[in-house]
Amino acid sequence: MAPQERRGLEIRPGLILPEEELSLSFTHAGGPGGQNVNKVATRATLRFCVADSRVLSEADRSRLMERLKSRLTRTGEIVLHASSHREQHRNGREARARLVKILVAALAEKKTRRSTRPTRGSRERRLAEKRRRAEKKRLRGGGEARGD
Repeated sequence: MAPQERRGLEIRPGLILPEEELSLSFTHAGGPGGQNVNKVATRATLRFCVADSRVLSEADRSRLMERLKSRLTRTGEIVLHASSHREQHRNGREARARLVKILVAALAEKKTRRSTRPTRGSRERRLAEKRRRAEKKRLRGGGEARGD
């Protein structure tokens, strides 16, 4: 186990989830494994309780609860399963990496949209096209001009 994994998961500088707040368990899994598939528990299940975390600030907690509400259990827990590898430790690492990715994405600040104005050239092109379209429709008149 790497030193970083022993002390916890680093989400961003200054925010490290301690191991005590993560629950990693292993169960039997389908998928690759050959003869071992029914004998060895390789599927990793990682649980992290957002609602009870001591390291999250109140702002971070509320942001996670809001943005991840479809992924959280009723108790405010995020549960991830990983079973794509044949080894426990690789599935455990994959589950941890996915948790980090999900939390980083949910904690990221949304960029505010800056309103922009159309350029002079784009306005002129739009108006020129509008005039061409109006002229084309005017010429469809069928002989006599209407509107008299």
